[in-house]
Amino acid sequence: MKKIFIAMLCCAGFSITVHAQEIDKLAWMAGTWTQAKDGEIVQESWLGPRGKMMVATNLTSGKRNSFEFLRIVEKDGALAYLASPGGRAPTEFKLKEMGEKKVVFENPAHDFPQRVIYWIEADGAMKARIEGTIQGKERGMEWRFEKTKS
Repeated sequence: MKKIFIAMLCCAGFSITVHAQEIDKLAWMAGTWTQAKDGEIVQESWLGPRGKMMVATNLTSGKRNSFEFLRIVEKDGALAYLASPGGRAPTEFKLKEMGEKKVVFENPAHDFPQRVIYWIEADGAMKARIEGTIQGKERGMEWRFEKTKS
């Protein structure tokens, strides 16, 4: 019955548009991104979007050595960013804002950070920022990643 109704709508001059999934709007994050600064290398590699998700790893070496597993998923009709520093259980940040080349995730209940932000600069660099409050004072950390050439 549904097929007949859709066929009737199309014949009557109506068009049916299939909307892209919200996660597809973050395709600009895909790839491997590197920041080499002050004797430290931070590399973040994003796969996807595919299957309503993107997955990434972050590897930092130099002064500090650390890793983090990252995911952006479509969950209950909205996007969520899940961060697992050092492979620990994930902390979820819900989508707060999304533009053409910028995305902001937020979890006001988390100790630090409360916000995770990614955006593309005019020169093609990807910036990442975490921010929030620690003991009542605003704090933040920012990275400027260059896309790694294949």
